[in-house]
Amino acid sequence: MNGKILIVDDEPSAIATIEATFSGEAYDLEFAENGAIALERADAFLPDLILLDVMMPGMDGFEVCRRLRTTPKLAEVPIIILTALDDRNSRLLGIESGADDFITKPVDRQELRLRTRTILRLNRYRTLLTQRENLRELAHRVVNAQEEERKRISRELHDDLGQALIAHILNLRSLQAESNITEAILRHRLDALITETNQTLNKMRHLAQNLRPTLLDTLGLKSALETYCQEFSSRTNLPVSFQMDADLPDLSDVHAITLYRFLQETLTNVVKHSDAEQVWVELFIDEQKVVLSVQDSGSGFLEKDLPIQKGIGIPGLRERLTIVGGELTISTSPNGTIISAHMPLEEKSISRSSEAL
Repeated sequence: MNGKILIVDDEPSAIATIEATFSGEAYDLEFAENGAIALERADAFLPDLILLDVMMPGMDGFEVCRRLRTTPKLAEVPIIILTALDDRNSRLLGIESGADDFITKPVDRQELRLRTRTILRLNRYRTLLTQRENLRELAHRVVNAQEEERKRISRELHDDLGQALIAHILNLRSLQAESNITEAILRHRLDALITETNQTLNKMRHLAQNLRPTLLDTLGLKSALETYCQEFSSRTNLPVSFQMDADLPDLSDVHAITLYRFLQETLTNVVKHSDAEQVWVELFIDEQKVVLSVQDSGSGFLEKDLPIQKGIGIPGLRERLTIVGGELTISTSPNGTIISAHMPLEEKSISRSSEAL
C-alpha cells in the first residue's frame, strides 16, 4: 500500500475519472460527495492525501480545507485542490485556506498521478524526519530519567541506608567498649540493635522493590497489581478496588513493568492531588489492547492545566507509555478522574487469546 487518498467531489463523473486515473496504483481510496461527509470520513480514514473539489453545494472546498487545517490530527495532511477555477483570486484563496497544490479541471491524468506520487513521497519523508526527531527527543528524556533515577538511588543509599549502617556500627562499638554492663542493659541494647537492623533491612527491601518489583517475578502481573493495590490501600487507608479480565494473556516483561509503574505513579498522584475517598482499578482487554484504568472519586482538575502541573506526572506517564507504543487517556470532572494506559497486545498474546476463545 503506497498511501491512503480521500477524494472529495460531488460529481460522480469526476470521481469515476480520478478512480480510473489511479487504477493499477496501490492506493487505498475513500470517497466523499460533499464537505460535511468529507470531514467525517477524513477523521475516521486518516488519509495521507486529500483531493478536494472546490465547487460543491453547501460547504465549498475552501471551507473544508480551513476546517481540516484546524483539526489537530488532520492539520498536516497534504491537500490538492481540483478546480475549474483558474483565476488568481481563487488560487490565493486556496493558499490562504491551507491547500498545498492545485490542479485545474479537466484533470490531466498523467499530471495527477505524478503530483500525487511526489506529494506522498515528500509527506512520507517529512513524517520520517519528524519521527526520527521525536525518537531523539525521547531517547534524550530517557537518558535524563535514568540519570535522575541513579541520583535518587545514590542519595537513598548514602543518606538513608549509609547513615543507618554507620549509626549501627557506632552503637556496636559503644557496646563493645562498655565493660561494666549488666545483663539486663545488654539485652535491652541488643534488642534495640536488632530493631534498627530490621528497619534498615526493610529500607533496603523497599529500595530494591522500587528498582525491580519482585512481585512481578514471583506472582505475575495480575497478582502483582492486585497485591500492590491491597498494600497501598492498607498503607494509605484509601479504599482501592481491583478488578481484572480473567482471560488476559501473558504480557512481555517490558509491558508488565510499564503497567506496574503506571499503577504506582497514578495511585501516588491520587493520594497527593485528588482528595479521593475511593479508587477503582481495572485491567482488561479492549479491541486488541490491554488497558489499565485508574478511576478516583476526587475533585478532578482542569485539562488546560495538564501541561503545567508537573506534580501530577502526566508527561512522565505519557513518555513511559510512548516507549512501548502505548498511549494515555484522561477523563476528568469535579466528580473524579479516570486515567488509563492503553498498550497494543503483542502478536503472540493475540494468538493465545484467540486460541482461548
